[in-house]
Amino acid sequence: MSDWGPVFVAVVLFVLLTPGLLIQLPGRSRFVEFGNFQTSGLSVLIHSIIYFALSCIFLLAVGVHMYMG
Repeated sequence: MSDWGPVFVAVVLFVLLTPGLLIQLPGRSRFVEFGNFQTSGLSVLIHSIIYFALSCIFLLAVGVHMYMG
């Protein structure tokens, strides 16, 4: 059996934390902007750090596992 938990967590976090898609930290004119479809180098760095922290929490501390078939 293969464990699909890490794949599922990584894909969901990637979609949710893509800078400018749903939320952008920091925004161009405000600290938080929603759905502006723009990005900057600083926002990519911040979203990468948040992505790494949340993926470590979900995969190591919580231990998300999904087994198929």
